[in-house]
This record gives sequence, C-alpha cells and structure tokens, in this order.
Amino acid sequence: MIDPPRPEVKNAVNTCRSAGIRPVMITGDNASTAAAIAVQIGILRGGDTVISGSQLDTMTQKELEQQVHGCSVFARVSPEHKVRIVRALQRNGNVVAMTGDGVNDAPALKAADIGCAMGKGGTEVAKNAADMILTDDNFATIVNAVSEGRGIYSNIKKAVHFLLSCNIGEIITVFVASLMRLPSPLLAIQLLWVNLVTDSLPALALGVEPKDRDVMNRKPVPAGQSLFAEGLWKRIMLEGGLIGSLSLLAFVIGRAFYDLPGTAPAVGRTMTFAVLSISQLVHAFSMRSEESLFSIGVFSNRKMIGAFLICMLMQVTVITIPVLAAIFKTVPLTAVQWLIVTLLSTVPLAAVELEKAVMHRRAKKRSR
Repeated sequence: MIDPPRPEVKNAVNTCRSAGIRPVMITGDNASTAAAIAVQIGILRGGDTVISGSQLDTMTQKELEQQVHGCSVFARVSPEHKVRIVRALQRNGNVVAMTGDGVNDAPALKAADIGCAMGKGGTEVAKNAADMILTDDNFATIVNAVSEGRGIYSNIKKAVHFLLSCNIGEIITVFVASLMRLPSPLLAIQLLWVNLVTDSLPALALGVEPKDRDVMNRKPVPAGQSLFAEGLWKRIMLEGGLIGSLSLLAFVIGRAFYDLPGTAPAVGRTMTFAVLSISQLVHAFSMRSEESLFSIGVFSNRKMIGAFLICMLMQVTVITIPVLAAIFKTVPLTAVQWLIVTLLSTVPLAAVELEKAVMHRRAKKRSR
C-alpha cells in the first residue's frame, strides 16, 4: 500500500538541493515504504541511510548527532524521536524547518527554528505550535516561501547598500572640502534636498526589485553572518568615495572656470548639488542586482524608472525655476555645464558595472 507523492514535490526537492537546503523525511511509515517514496522524489540518494525508530531508541543523542548528516529518511518514529532529530540537526549548526499536521508533531514544530503546520488538514495544536501555516498543505509552497524570503533579504541588502554609499558620498563631499579649506560645496538646505530626493523613491523602488533569476541557486546565508559580510563594507566605502570625489570635482570645475573671482561659488555649488543628487539616482540602477544591469534589463523594474524620472524632474526644477532656485541658492546652468554634470554623474554606473564584470570573471575562474 502506498500514498503517492504529489507531482510537484520532486521538482521542489530538486530546487531545495540547488538552493543548499537538505530535505529529510521523517515519517511513521514502514522503512521500506518510506525509502521507496524518498527515492522516487529525490530525497534518498546514493550513500544516504535510513534509520528506524527502533534504531533511534538504541542511540544516544551524541551518536544521533554524528549520524544525522548521513541520514535522509527516518521511519517508524515517535513524537520524542522527532524532537531528538530536530535538536541533533541544530547541534550540527543547521537552521531547521519542520513540517507537520498532527498533535504528535507539535513538540518538534516548537523545537524547530521554523515550524510549518498544515492549514487544511492540520490540528489546532500543530497550528498553534508552528511559526508558519501552509494554507494549501503543499511542500512546494515552503520552497516558494524560501524563494520569496531570499528575495526580500536581497532587496533589504540592496537598499542598505545604496543608502549608506550615498550618505558616505555626501559626508566625504563636505568633510574633504573643509579639510582643503574650500568654501562649503553645499548649503544645508541643498543637503537636506539631496537626502529627500535620493533616500525616498529610489530606495523604495529597490525594495520591490524583482527577484534575481538565480536566487534559488545560491547557498544559504549563515545564520550569524553580518549583513556587511563578503566585502560589502569595502564596496560601500569605495562607491561612497567615488560619489564624493565626483561631487568635489564638479565643485572645483565650477569654481575655477565659471565663478567670478571673489564671489560666492554659486555655479560650483549648483554643479556639486546636481552631480551629487543625479549620480545617486544613477547609482540606484547599479544596486538592482549583482548581475549586469544590461543583462537583467534596464526597464525591468518600472517603479525604479518612475522614481528616477520623478526625482530627476524635481532636481532639475529646483535649479531652473527662478522661484525655487532662489530658495535653494542655485543658478541656471549652461548646456556645457549640464554636459559636465551628466558625464560626472554617470561615472558611478560605469564603475560598478565594471566591478561586477571583474567579480564575475574571478568567480568563473575559481569555479573552474
């Protein structure tokens, strides 16, 4: 007698394996039946073992911890066995998700890092013990939830990366100018405006960026790993330094070539103001993915396009409309000055895209 698996389960198990997630079957069924099903859906593979409840009764917890990594099927288990298995996996450094529907699954659901109860056929006891309830009682839904979770984590990381690199660029612009005893390249109201423009819509658009295509081909992030691991801090500092340097360069060019000697650096400040804000808007496109912007599609996130156009319009407006220009202490720029601003503002995009190409080339060499 056999209860056949759902057709979508095998693909879900394969997705788990490619994502670095090891599926384990824990069942009350006979060991032979459980092994046959596990082979059919890809859980039990060559070299994996099957452990029965009677064998678990003779094992100490230490012995179970040593053998749990080689076992993919636990058969004829009791509620106590399930808790022991979960704790053995946790002791080996794993983040454990446990599924179940019965009253006897509740202790293991509670002990797991993520308890997933069945919403349709599950008991109220199991639902209350779980962290998540599957409304369709489908294992593939858990895999979809992992994919969505990875996408959310990735987007949070992108937004933090973007905001910190932009703010470091602003700090460097003002701080380095003061060290060089230059006039202030930005007024307080201009800095506040830059933060309003760049920290709002572009950051929100990054938060709804579509998932990367390879999100389920990546290994899980270790539980204790910092958000800034794998060189992220270094990249933030380098990108922030680049944005700040370009803004200072715009100030020097405007002050040296377009401002009259002995007067306030109105053109220099306006060019700095424009470069700092527009370069950050352009930089937001670089933050969308670890892949090249041109491989994922420039227009694939329409919210980002909308955010860019709205913020660009806002930025140009406070420079070109006299009433607003008087408030923000800006002056109209000539076509040549706008060309300089445009060229300087696109440098961060080119630099980050070049960085991505170099990193991917190194990754390919390591994999070979």
